[in-house]
Amino acid sequence: MIRAGLASLILSALVLSGCYGGGARGTQALYDPRALPPGPAGESIAYGYALIVKTHKLMKAYVRADMSCDACHLAAGQQARGGSFVGVYGRFPQWNKRARRVIALQDRIAECFLYSMNGKPPAYDSKAMIAIVSYIAWLSRGTPVGAKESASDRYIEPLPSASPNPLRGSKLFAQRCAACHQSDGGGISGVYPPLWGSRSFNQGAGMAHINRMTGFIHYNMPQNAPGSLTLEQAYDVAAFVLSHPRPRFHKNVLVVTRPLPAKFF
Repeated sequence: MIRAGLASLILSALVLSGCYGGGARGTQALYDPRALPPGPAGESIAYGYALIVKTHKLMKAYVRADMSCDACHLAAGQQARGGSFVGVYGRFPQWNKRARRVIALQDRIAECFLYSMNGKPPAYDSKAMIAIVSYIAWLSRGTPVGAKESASDRYIEPLPSASPNPLRGSKLFAQRCAACHQSDGGGISGVYPPLWGSRSFNQGAGMAHINRMTGFIHYNMPQNAPGSLTLEQAYDVAAFVLSHPRPRFHKNVLVVTRPLPAKFF
């Protein structure tokens, strides 16, 4: 599988890079499979890219939400103000307020599987986890270690002082969002992610926080006219989306990975 499937994975990456790496608003197009290093290192980066854009398909054992990583990390993590991965590699290890400890990049990826994917993380030594880290590292090459996220990459803005209006948000959602995400918020499997319900991200995900969803919508949605919603309109839409039920995060579930012999290290 590792060798036999690599050609198809890299071919898939070439095709997908044409969709995600080139014309998107704010995309830096840092991923070009033709420029990858030869051998296992390049193969791992290509596999990481494939996992980001086809997470639900390629990692069924780890994902319960009907989503892939690029639902929140647009253009496979290359788009400014769209959950960019660029430079992320050099910001770890870092203090994490929620975990109340210093975490590694693998911990942060594990969080995404637990919260946004409503699933479970792959083992830190697994081919999948190492590939995702390899891909993020590749996008971050050239960024100084410890460099802070640039202002042009952030999508979290101070929220408007007035309270959001979910009723106004429901009307905007019907006009501007339902064509892709459907009127019931269920999306279209494999194309547009569900925004609420049992197949969406759970209550602990970053997008379940109104400040994050508001900024993301403001800069990136609707997909055919990003930036066309004001911050106030995005706030209303976010409030409407988050007024719906979604899976609960079960914080006491144990995360268990397989033991390894000492010779592995």
